[in-house]
Amino acid sequence: MITPEQIRGARAMLGLTQAELAALAGLSTTGLNNIERGLADPKASTLRAIQTALEAKSVIFLGDGQSADGGPGIRLRRE
Repeated sequence: MITPEQIRGARAMLGLTQAELAALAGLSTTGLNNIERGLADPKASTLRAIQTALEAKSVIFLGDGQSADGGPGIRLRRE
């Protein structure tokens, strides 16, 4: 499952506002804000919607052990 840090980082890498990402994922801006700040415990389907929206913009999510420091991370897909 993706983490709040990955969501924030991916959104920043793409230059998206919270409102823009929320619209792409079908969420409210307040809901996304709470998820990014770790104040919400979102359903798996909500995290999938966010992940799908970001992956459509060329973000690749890395799990534990897939990045240089061993923790979860993000990258942009090479076109």
